[in-house]
Parts: sequence; C-alpha cells; structure tokens
Amino acid sequence: MMFGYSDEWWALLFVPVVLWVPFGPFVMGGMGVWCARRPGWWPRVWSVLLPLVPVAVSAVAVILPVDSWDDPRHGEDVLGYFLVYVLGITVLPWLLGYGITRVVRAVRARRERGRELRPEPEPEPESDSDSESESESADGGPEPGPGPQSRTES
Repeated sequence: MMFGYSDEWWALLFVPVVLWVPFGPFVMGGMGVWCARRPGWWPRVWSVLLPLVPVAVSAVAVILPVDSWDDPRHGEDVLGYFLVYVLGITVLPWLLGYGITRVVRAVRARRERGRELRPEPEPEPESDSDSESESESADGGPEPGPGPQSRTES
C-alpha cells in the first residue's frame, strides 16, 4: 500500500519521467557521441532503449485520458508534448552529439590526410651570420658569455 491507496504503484513509473527532464539531454548527447564513434548496432539499440521508459510513460500520460480527446486543445497538447519532450529533450541532443562528433572526426581526418600528402619541411641549418647578429649587444659588439652552442638532436 502506497500513499494510502493500493492502486497507486504506477506513480513510481513517473520517477524516470521527472529525472529525464534535467538529465535526458546530457544522456542523449552522450549516446549520440557513442553512436558516432562506434560502428554497429549496439549503440543504436541502446539509443532507442534508454529513453523508452521515460518517453513512453509520459506519452501514455498525455494521450490516454480518453475523456480529454473531445477537447479541441488536446491536439495542441499532444503536439506540444511531442515537440518539446520527444524532439527537444530526446532527439535533438542525440543529433547534436552525433553530428558534432562526425564533423570533428572528418576535420581531423582531413587534416591528417593533408599532413600525409605534404612532406615535412626540413629544418634549415643555422648560419654563423645569424648567430652573430643575435648575440650582439646594443653597442654592436658581441655579448660576453659562451658562444653559439651546437644543437644535437636526440
């Protein structure tokens, strides 16, 4: 017995619905990134199964009061629910996560391909005239201290 009545167990189904509003967009954005990074059906199946309970329970709560179907505003309520809860909170974050990840991966791949096609420029050897001009002081004479040191690559 819960809340004083034995038939209010279904109220527990609304816990995921309430939690889906603040956390659902982040979860679905992460699912979109997961789908974009991993090939195969497993991430896509989870992208459908994960929001199934909160979206289905809230859809039943919006659609099933059959006595409200005669109200002309009921169609607007269902449309508003679909646009905000289903598309705005669930689908749009998934699309953003998926799309941004794909674009970033494509840009990185193109950049890497460009690096593979272009040979890396070889470093120019330092000439003595450049090292002398860098080590001259304001009066035109060489600065005291150790001379130019040779660089060894390891």
